[in-house]
Amino acid sequence: MGDCNDPTDIQLLVLDIDGTIAGESNDVRPHVRAAVRAARERGICVTIATGRMYHSARRFAEVLAIDQPLVAYNGAWIQDLRKQQRLYHLGLPSALALQLLEVCEQMPLPLGVHLYVDDTLHVQHLCPATEAYRQRSNTDIVVSDLRALLVTSEPTKLLALSEDPEAISQLFDRLQQCYTPAEMYLTQSTATFFEACHPQVNKGAAVRYLAEDLLGLDASQVMAIGDNFNDLEMLQYAGVAVAMGSAPDTVRRVADWVAPDVEADGAAVAIDRFLLR
Repeated sequence: MGDCNDPTDIQLLVLDIDGTIAGESNDVRPHVRAAVRAARERGICVTIATGRMYHSARRFAEVLAIDQPLVAYNGAWIQDLRKQQRLYHLGLPSALALQLLEVCEQMPLPLGVHLYVDDTLHVQHLCPATEAYRQRSNTDIVVSDLRALLVTSEPTKLLALSEDPEAISQLFDRLQQCYTPAEMYLTQSTATFFEACHPQVNKGAAVRYLAEDLLGLDASQVMAIGDNFNDLEMLQYAGVAVAMGSAPDTVRRVADWVAPDVEADGAAVAIDRFLLR
């Protein structure tokens, strides 16, 4: 849990996207936009840390007029928005990605598999879950031979998805038995998304790099808001950690405070409580 230091000393606010600032509408609600604008007017740096690809996340940064580096792919990719320059990147070794691909193909319930290479989404075949993902992410999809792609390319992330949460739960359980955290970072951003990245990748490590190495801050000056398992490390790092009301119990337990859910503008409520009063 964060130390919950004096919130008047917060200099950096870090926001997750899905389930935190974007709900069913797939857009930032007006009260959240207003709260972020008010925080920025008080001189607080604001950015996004998301599991989304950079291309998909950039729209939200533009809506919120964010000019700090953006954290994408659960921390595997950090990009300077002003200069359009990638500052940091850790790819998933191709050999590990190939092993994951083979496990996904062996699962009893069908899965869609996404590979992200150079911020482009590649899939072996289209399925309903992938089409729904494409629409929400507003991104193009390249149908590729994923095995051939891995011969020459190292992906930033592998994502397996299904409309059936049980399929993802079974995959996650199996892979946790096969790989240690030192070998691979495994997480879920929703009940229907399984995500794998380089073992040194997580949002907490990325936010630490952003705060300490790029902005000269420490953890006590950071406030983070998130809603799912891929936000755990970020919330554990932040001096003020806020979990959304819809967050799983494991995530809620590491938070200093639990906000209302996304459809009740929980992020705006948290910003008002800790930064604007």
